[in-house]
Order: sequence, then C-alpha cells, then structure tokens
Amino acid sequence: MASVESLIHRNSGSLGTLADADSFHEPLAIDAEDTEALLAGLQRMILIRVVEEKIGDMVSQGVVKCPCHLAIGQEAPAVGVAGYVRKGDRVFGAHRSHSHFLALGGSPHGLLAEVQGKDTGVSHGMGGSMHLIDIPNGLYGTVPIVGATIPIAVGAGLAAKMDGNGDMAVSFFGDGATEEGVFHESMNLAAVMKIPVLFVCENNFFSSHLHIALRQPDTSVCRYAEAHRIAWARADGNDLAAIRAVTREAVEAIRAGEGPRFLELVTYRWRGHVGHREDEDVGVKRKDDLAAWKLRDPISRLALALESTGAIDRQQVKRFWTEAHVIVDEAWATATHDGYPPAKALLTRVYSGTMANKH
Repeated sequence: MASVESLIHRNSGSLGTLADADSFHEPLAIDAEDTEALLAGLQRMILIRVVEEKIGDMVSQGVVKCPCHLAIGQEAPAVGVAGYVRKGDRVFGAHRSHSHFLALGGSPHGLLAEVQGKDTGVSHGMGGSMHLIDIPNGLYGTVPIVGATIPIAVGAGLAAKMDGNGDMAVSFFGDGATEEGVFHESMNLAAVMKIPVLFVCENNFFSSHLHIALRQPDTSVCRYAEAHRIAWARADGNDLAAIRAVTREAVEAIRAGEGPRFLELVTYRWRGHVGHREDEDVGVKRKDDLAAWKLRDPISRLALALESTGAIDRQQVKRFWTEAHVIVDEAWATATHDGYPPAKALLTRVYSGTMANKH
C-alpha cells in the first residue's frame, strides 16, 4: 500500500501549496481597511486558544472528564465566518465547536462550567463539550454525530428564506462529514431550493486519525460543491484576512437571494482527534509535520502582519494574551465553585411539557 506521504503528493493538486505544511509561514497580507476587524479577530482567537488550552490542561489532570475535541491551531475559520453572522442568522456546529461558540460571543464561563458538568454551564451541565447551544448569539446547536447538524442547518435556512428577512443559516463541519450521505442530500436540496445556507468545511485533513488521502480520491472537497452546482471558494484556513474575504463575498450572495455557498478552509489541528495530547491521536502516533503546521499559526501570523503595518505593537499583543488568561482563570475559578444540576433535572431536562410535569 502506498504511504500517506505519496498519496498526499499525488492527490494534492487541487489544494496545491495549501496542503504543504512547509508553506504559508510568513505574515499575512492584510487590507488596511479591514484593520479594526482583524484586531478584534486577533483578540478573539487568542481568547479561544487560552480557553481551549485550559480545557486541555484540565483533561490531562482528570478534572474534566467528558470527551473534548479541541480546535487549537484552527481558530481562524470560526472567527472569520462569525464576523459576518448577524442577529437572526442560525449557526450550527459539530463535535469540535468550542471555537464556534466563543467566536460568536459565547461566555467562557458558560463553556468552562459546561465541561465541568455544572448547572451554570451553557447547556446547564447536561451537554458537556459537544452539546452546546447559545441562541442569543446565534448558535442553535452542536452535536457529536458526524454530519448530523448539516440537514438541520438546511432546514433552518429554509425557515430563514420563508421569513423573508435576508437571514441565513451556517453549517460548520469537517472534511470527514463530506463522506456522509446526508451531507450530499443536504447540498442537493439547498441547491434545488436556493436555500440561504453557508456550508463551511474546515478541512484539517484528518477524520479521527485517518488522513483524507487514505479516504478520498482528492484532498480537496470543493468538487462536491461543483457536483451540486453550488458556487464555492477555497482559502487558507489559517489566514483570517483571506477567510474574511471569501466569507464576505459568499454572504453577500446568499443575502441577495442567490442560494447556498460553500467554503473550504484548509487548516490543521494541533491536538489529537479527542483529548489533550499532541503526540498521540486515538492511540496512534501523530504525524511528524505538526512542527511545520505550527509555523502556520493563525494567531502569530496575523499578529506579525498587524505589527508590520503599525496597527499594533508587541506589548499590545502581550496584553491581549494577559487579558485572555485573566478572563479564563476567573471564569474557571467561578465555574469550579458552581453547583451541579439538581437530581430532578434528570427528568425535567430530558422530557418537556406535560411529560416533565408528570414526573
């Protein structure tokens, strides 16, 4: 059987250098007119990184016991897309959605309490890491079943179309979800009915520990959008400026009534599929290219670009990190002392309406 490396080389034509861990290490090319949004994005990505590092540390210590899928290293897609989500839009995630929750404005305390199973958690301690909901900020739900929220997002997009307010749905998923039948059914329906939904694939190359080159005939998934006649765009998923550019164009088209759009954002997760480890992934040794991918860090590349334009200096970047650590440490300390759900919640939060009252 051919090695993963040879398969990547053979099938990476459509992704080109985006699949090359040794490319895109330089600071980003940014538009001066987008500086304010990029500064806010930098701060948000730093907060996401610090929150997830905290969760990873607590998983390693056995304090957090629920399965946690971390997006450390791939914060930019969530932040870039969230910048174009407005009130009335409906966003859906998957099992690796801490970043989506936080990018949309979710509470660090709510997330940190949730992974501890506390009643003050965003899902009242009943969901853990993978079942998050924050409707006030537009997040209508995340679930661990691969591909499960894609059709729900299409349904929410149809509802938005019927409302006639120009709102849209957003579906975040990984490259592994494109191998699910429901993904293709959803794309087909969205295309035929011109449903206002933005499909966002965070292609980090791995489904669990298996590289996309071992699972698909091509390392890019945009061919699926073409098959369903959905306009698509591809970008470096570690480049916040590039993500904002393709998202802006896609969202403008969706809100103008032109139907669905598809984004492939090429990125890489630094930790294993689940858990805190960098060196091991579901019992399998991680690939050796992690060090090269870390040089494509979306945070440091953006910070260097902003520094080069004079929009920020090194001390301000350090302050962003310090502020994030203060926020996270305070949120964790508060969550640690919060109470667990009451025993009656076992029924009242499973059943609804009269069924719950009978118990």
